[in-house]
Amino acid sequence: MYRYGFCSTVLLSSQHHQDSYKLQQSLQLGDLAEFITVERNKRAKRLALRLDTKERKVRLVVPQRASIRKTQEFLDLNANWIYDRLDELPQPVPFKDGSIIPLLGVDTRIKITLDPTLKRTSISLKNNELIIFTNKDDPSARIERYLKKAAKDHISELAHLKAAHCGKTIAAISIRDTKSRWGSCSTDARLSFSWRLIFAPLCAFDYVIAHEVAHLQHMDHSKNFWKACEALCDDYKNGKKWMRTHGHSLMRFGAQ
Repeated sequence: MYRYGFCSTVLLSSQHHQDSYKLQQSLQLGDLAEFITVERNKRAKRLALRLDTKERKVRLVVPQRASIRKTQEFLDLNANWIYDRLDELPQPVPFKDGSIIPLLGVDTRIKITLDPTLKRTSISLKNNELIIFTNKDDPSARIERYLKKAAKDHISELAHLKAAHCGKTIAAISIRDTKSRWGSCSTDARLSFSWRLIFAPLCAFDYVIAHEVAHLQHMDHSKNFWKACEALCDDYKNGKKWMRTHGHSLMRFGAQ
């Protein structure tokens, strides 16, 4: 029974992608072609545009019954909005020699030394420099792995401290690369965070962790939840404001 259900899901997913691809090929995208992805969505009630700050693209969501003509008109009408949102995105900061990345509020310069004789890549953090010795022409993947581990270490330490402060226990903490949620908390006390929080200033970093730990007490966004969240924060007002205003900018680090 499970096998048949799985196959059905795969077929439906394949058909969904085919429909989206056909629609995208039918539209006159012009210069927008490289910045637009089209998704035919059965649950969508209206045409909508969603900015993907990680991929630096705009997703066009199209209801199942929307015609090509209507979709094209919507796209043409909103072309300037699309260009404006893409132009407003902060410039990407790749993990390469000389790049400066903020690590927990401290500007840190990436310093890469290429040595073909080395057997492995080594990375260390010293005096506001991320020092990399490597035999790889492009060690960005290795740098990202290092930063993910550093993020998990810092997040885990602070989350457990805050949980202990309010008398709660965390079952597990995972680190992911989410596009729209900086953190989450399940009913079984499992917390998940975006590793990109390591690029946020300390007040914002602290706020997101406090937010999810507060959900261990209140699995909602009631007044009691916000009181608990504020009590767990070092700088609740500025941390919350920074994430709302600048959170999207965290996606630029490591982008090409």
